[in-house]
Amino acid sequence: MDMDITVLEIMDNKVRLVLNGEGHTFANAIVNELLNDPEVDVAKYTMEFQFSEPELLVTTKGSKKPIDAVREATDRIVKNCDDLLQSIEKA
Repeated sequence: MDMDITVLEIMDNKVRLVLNGEGHTFANAIVNELLNDPEVDVAKYTMEFQFSEPELLVTTKGSKKPIDAVREATDRIVKNCDDLLQSIEKA
């Protein structure tokens, strides 16, 4: 299943995305995972209103493109979830 996002701004070292249909749970998870990447300078999200969509801001240092950092972070989240499910199945 693909996530519905809206790209607000994309530059060489900065991206702003709206995570349509998501809330604090996924926004917190992606920000925390992004901050594990040493090439990520800033990763944060804002929600203007209680029920609005989270807006994600990511900036990078060096040559890594922020959209690549977002893709890699989501891949790591998926892998962690898959590993957890496999552990549960084995138990």
